[in-house]
Amino acid sequence: MKKNLIWAAAALALSLPVSTLPVQALELKVADSFPAGHYLVRLMLKPWMDDVTKRTNGAVTFTYYPNQQIGKAADMLRLTQSGVVDIGYIGPSYVSDKMPLSEVAQLPGAFATSCQGTLAYWKIAREGLLAKQEYAPNKIKLLMAVVLPPYQVWTVKSKVETIKDMQGLKLRTTGGAQDLTLRALNAVPVRMAAPDAYESLSRGTMDGLLFPLDSVVSYGLDKLVKHATEGVSFGSFIVAYSINQSVWDKLPDDVKKAMNEASETITPKACADVDKEGEVTTKHLKDQGVSFDPLPDATRAEMKDKLKGVSQEWAAGLDSRGKQASAALKEFEGLLAAGGAK
Repeated sequence: MKKNLIWAAAALALSLPVSTLPVQALELKVADSFPAGHYLVRLMLKPWMDDVTKRTNGAVTFTYYPNQQIGKAADMLRLTQSGVVDIGYIGPSYVSDKMPLSEVAQLPGAFATSCQGTLAYWKIAREGLLAKQEYAPNKIKLLMAVVLPPYQVWTVKSKVETIKDMQGLKLRTTGGAQDLTLRALNAVPVRMAAPDAYESLSRGTMDGLLFPLDSVVSYGLDKLVKHATEGVSFGSFIVAYSINQSVWDKLPDDVKKAMNEASETITPKACADVDKEGEVTTKHLKDQGVSFDPLPDATRAEMKDKLKGVSQEWAAGLDSRGKQASAALKEFEGLLAAGGAK
């Protein structure tokens, strides 16, 4: 009798559609380089993890390792590929040798808000050329991303009012496209991961940074910088969390569905929240004594003119190495013009 009941239960389970079966308990490791309380963890990563857990009725949970506990930002691609972590914060700039085309979303003057850049990048990296040329070859799948609002120049001592003021300034960059941007203005790029910027700036080995507004506070740099430019986009940066492709392929269909739905939900919300957060952060920084200095009209026009050629220089350099940079630039610009999500 007992044996018959067991066989009957097994037969019933096999006859049920996969979507009606309970999801097996699953714990995934997530790692990044952000300090505790970072605004992008609060606005994007944690809501996404909570949403996935909710959509799977608690079956999928996450163990989160912040603040470079498992590895530095530049190591995250390797750690995710090797399975040390299941999901890693893989900023394309930190692995530009492996993901050079993604910097198409980091070129100067391309967009004015986080959401404009984010929605276009999301489309090209999930379904377009970058999905095929960068994510697939690296054996990772993009889960969520935010393209930050346009970077500004932050300085400790000197205020930037003219192009001459930029000459010789040693400024932190993420490399790649941002290096081209600074060289076009005769500044000196110093490639460095964000967590290392405070020490270099405090020692005086740099004059300032190319940095996004909210991250200045997250990394404690508001205690050091005194001036910030306004009025010109000096490029941007992509914050992206990706999952090991093999891990993804082995997930039950219900979990994949839950993750995809959570990703589609959080992406437009996170970028909108990042854009709104900037207003609060600006007030905080002003209260801390940081001076926001709108660039004079003549300086703005001159800088924008000099930065016009950066996109083409970036594309030509990668095209010459056999990369499809011009095609990526065309697709990204088309998505920006169409509103990103269309």
